[in-house]
Amino acid sequence: MAGNPTVFLLMVSGQIESAEFPEFDDIYCRYCWVYGQDWVITSGLEDGITQVTKKSHDDRKLFVWNFPLEVTFKSTNPHGWPQLVVSAYGQDAFGRDVVRGYSAVHIPITPGQHTRTLPMFVPESTSKLQKFVSWFLGRRPEYVDPKVVAQGEGREVTRVRSQGKVRVSFNVVTKDMKKLGYDTTPTDAAASTQPAATGIVPGAS
Repeated sequence: MAGNPTVFLLMVSGQIESAEFPEFDDIYCRYCWVYGQDWVITSGLEDGITQVTKKSHDDRKLFVWNFPLEVTFKSTNPHGWPQLVVSAYGQDAFGRDVVRGYSAVHIPITPGQHTRTLPMFVPESTSKLQKFVSWFLGRRPEYVDPKVVAQGEGREVTRVRSQGKVRVSFNVVTKDMKKLGYDTTPTDAAASTQPAATGIVPGAS
């Protein structure tokens, strides 16, 4: 039928809310979206940068940004479902920007409000000589392109260590997915035969 949709929409709003990096101060974040070839951003920004914030003086020691996220995607199939890549940066003793952590998370598949806590990590030098050189020059190892964080290819050869975490909230709305045969409604865990990690059931009516 001529009236049937050929694409679906994924509308996302939310915030990069806060972070925990107890051993640092003066942190800001960069973010970008990573998605498959069949996806297009129809409104909103491809990437952005938050303000610099200081650690709170209470027991939580939180960095609070509440930085808004808003983007709309269109696609013909769910393959390459979009991911949010977050990179945190701060300044060293010499005033140079250094990476404090990387992480990536898929936009939740199920419509509604969601909160995710992203465990952050930093690349590590692979030899004592590299560690000494990076310490001497004041340059920590970092990725040339942070988008590599959302890709599996080549990641297995990178040595990393955990450092901090960032909290992100999403409000997800989809349009015409069910008309194209994809069911993203929550299912009863006891009755579901689909893996919880996918959430998309091809061929659903």
